[in-house]
Amino acid sequence: MYLEKINSPADLKKLSIEEMTELAAEMREALIVRASRHMGHVGPDLGFIEATIALHAVFSSPEDKIIYDISHQTYPHKMLTGRREAYTDPAHYDDVSAYSNPKESPHDFFELGHTSVSIDLALGMAKARELLGGTEKVIAVIGDGSLSGGEALEGLNTAGEFKGQFLILVNDNQMSIAENHGGLYASLKALRESNGTSENNLFRAMGLDYRYEAAGNDIGALIRALNAVKDLDHPVVLHINTLKGKGYGPAETRKEEFHWHFPFDRESGETLPDFRFEGESYEEATADFLLQAAAEDPAVLVLTSGVPGTVDLTPARRAMLGAQYLDVGIAEQTALAIASGAAKRGAKPVYFTEATFLQRAYDQLVHDICIQKSPVTMLLGSASLFGMSDVTHSGVLALPMLCNIPELIVLAPTSVEEYLSMLRWSLKQRENPVAILIPSTELCHATGPVRESFSLPAHYEIVSRGREAAILAPGDMQALGKKTAALLEEKYGLRPTLVNPGVVSDLDEALLSSLREDHRTVLVLEDALLSGGFGAKVASFYGDSEMKVVLRGLPKAFYDRYRISTLLKAKGMTPEQLAESVVDAIGKN
Repeated sequence: MYLEKINSPADLKKLSIEEMTELAAEMREALIVRASRHMGHVGPDLGFIEATIALHAVFSSPEDKIIYDISHQTYPHKMLTGRREAYTDPAHYDDVSAYSNPKESPHDFFELGHTSVSIDLALGMAKARELLGGTEKVIAVIGDGSLSGGEALEGLNTAGEFKGQFLILVNDNQMSIAENHGGLYASLKALRESNGTSENNLFRAMGLDYRYEAAGNDIGALIRALNAVKDLDHPVVLHINTLKGKGYGPAETRKEEFHWHFPFDRESGETLPDFRFEGESYEEATADFLLQAAAEDPAVLVLTSGVPGTVDLTPARRAMLGAQYLDVGIAEQTALAIASGAAKRGAKPVYFTEATFLQRAYDQLVHDICIQKSPVTMLLGSASLFGMSDVTHSGVLALPMLCNIPELIVLAPTSVEEYLSMLRWSLKQRENPVAILIPSTELCHATGPVRESFSLPAHYEIVSRGREAAILAPGDMQALGKKTAALLEEKYGLRPTLVNPGVVSDLDEALLSSLREDHRTVLVLEDALLSGGFGAKVASFYGDSEMKVVLRGLPKAFYDRYRISTLLKAKGMTPEQLAESVVDAIGKN
């Protein structure tokens, strides 16, 4: 066994090529076992084991700086840099995050969860080295899927003028999360098929030196290729051809499914029963709606930027949409601008992505969509405390980011019926851009009729009428609002008014004004950071009155890998704590 003796890259350097090859096999087995028991990335890591070994055999991390793009392929790197037990011992599986993380190791330099950034970050380090007189090597690792991001192309362009050592390692496995999209992939294909000699060379066009290695999963070949470019005094691209999912049959043949996976059966690759969800979901409901809407109306255009799984658009469903589906690759800015142009020409674009990725296109959202008042529908996944909790993927910034942009109507549905009603309305109206926050909790059904219009001025729905206190609980917070209302009545004899705002970007001033007549306290449940959010708007409205406003949400901070129950309790957001805060507020008035 070699893996159990690797505590740092220095241990790796003592091995022969044959021993490193055995080490790669042990690492691959450990990664497959861990992935089958503990959800996480699979395919990207399995395909990059040999390249990681070669990088650490040739370079001297952390003195030399290896910057990994998006972190999907960093598990082998972590195994070789003192974090081996997190991949070999189930008791330590949760010791590390899914992404590169300087808090874990001096071998990691950035906490990365968004793509297309490694070239720029590494180039900044190389520029600083030149200014300060350093001698370390700087290496940017980037996948072919990430090259479709504008920042990656900007980085390549800037690197073309850089003076000094700088290595860009392009890991070409012919995949993003799903299939690659964009014209540049014809260039990569031509380079692979010509063994790097094709004149159709994106990298040379950017002014960069270029080398190609077809055997991207051969440690010996990779070490020779890296040694050949290690000491060059100018930027160079080393383009390697690898196999995503290498060494595990299901991951090799079902590449999209095994980019990231729940625990699975080792033999079949099927998700384990305890993690298999076959009931109704908002994702499934979205996919069904989009297919039907597109079939009924040729003006409907469904767009995404490399994440079709956000709304469960499987390859078969994408094929059904045909020309009414467009995946721009990892290029959120392009997706929004295309959506705006399509809307101006009369199409009905529906763009979907994860909320955390929309941040990357804030300028296009403001300038190209909202200033233009383009009627674009945006569906945002995980825009909630209940969504993804990794700090780089959390959606708790989404609501305050969105609800302060003029002309943009932001909607937070509380049931699948309300969600689909919002979608239907958004496609019919031509007055405003609309962002709908896809619920992150289990699908729930409405208990009565749902609104059919969400136009401005906003009109909130009163779920149940009471007095003394009102609870405003949008979106995923509605269930918590109902539990709090029930507890207030059961324990304190206080029947509050429960409100489902629906629209969280604008205020229903008529309803809020009417509450002054027989209410003394308003509790707002914020499914996001408190700063600049929906609750802040409500508090501002009541600022010159005697109404007591209690805001509950997240203080401004970054939150990483939290348990939702623990977080809610820590922020005073259990039904018991919320009920007590309402009673306390009424007592102080």
